[in-house]
Amino acid sequence: MKTAALSDVKNDLSKYLRAAEQEEVVITRHGKPAGVLKGFASEDEWFEYRLLNDPRFLKRIKKARKEIRAGKGIPIEMVKERAEQEAQADQ
Repeated sequence: MKTAALSDVKNDLSKYLRAAEQEEVVITRHGKPAGVLKGFASEDEWFEYRLLNDPRFLKRIKKARKEIRAGKGIPIEMVKERAEQEAQADQ
């Protein structure tokens, strides 16, 4: 993890954004941690970040895990099987 002063980040934000693609950059103000700059090397990383920080998505995951523990889930093989059946029915 890299550390940079806020004044340095303000003066050369592009440089720190590029660095943040590789590792998080802790931004300090008056020598104390004030925030973190996180970069994304790809659209996939950005998508994953949004999912993992979306309260609606996290709520759905929590509900699904609860249903699986209660025996209401279906095996992944059945999901694939159903998808294949639906695809064949659409043809």
